[in-house]
Amino acid sequence: MRDTILTYREMCDAEDVQTLQRGMNYRLSATYSVLLMSQRSNAPYKDEILDDGVTVIYEGHDVPKTRDIHDPKLLDQPYYTKHQKLTQNGKFAEAIKRSKLGEPQEKVKIYEKLFDGVWSFRGFFDLVDYEYATVYDRRVFRFTLRLGLDPTGADENQLKTRTRVIPTEVKKQVWVRDGGKCVICGATDELHFDHNIPYSKGGSSITAENVRILCARHNLQKGAKIE
Repeated sequence: MRDTILTYREMCDAEDVQTLQRGMNYRLSATYSVLLMSQRSNAPYKDEILDDGVTVIYEGHDVPKTRDIHDPKLLDQPYYTKHQKLTQNGKFAEAIKRSKLGEPQEKVKIYEKLFDGVWSFRGFFDLVDYEYATVYDRRVFRFTLRLGLDPTGADENQLKTRTRVIPTEVKKQVWVRDGGKCVICGATDELHFDHNIPYSKGGSSITAENVRILCARHNLQKGAKIE
């Protein structure tokens, strides 16, 4: 479910993997890819959610640091490995090229790191486009993704799903304000960011005043009721 709050271990379990060591994971599943993003000031890449609330700009990844490569930030982000195999950058770029030739757009699950040990599932996004742009004397990939429908049908009210994204800063404020626990029962497991007044009834996603933390049990009990 979108806006679920997870630990790193819970995120790995959700994807049925032992570890997620890299941020870009093309076809981690047979039907979708996975991206890990961060907008924190110390994040290694410049990921961002645009003001429209539904578009993510995801920066590609650098060459690995090795004994011979001391600062990957000085080198162009690679399309191919030294063995001429596609990097993760290349795999995502090739998927975009195929979609422009008529294949379905790649579905991508995005998880965002809010704090150390605290992640939020952003939802399923469509991989739309990319550019290989010059930034500070080197070339980097910038992938464009837009919020799409959950292919599993898990999100209720799917016609409105594109307008229900809760901004990162709001999530951070709510996490701190609510102490990382359900505001009703104090549970610290199976947590979600919830609209106090449901979006379908006019509630806003852009202010912390209308967002709170609920456990899965109270989130399901609430449904779409205004309390």
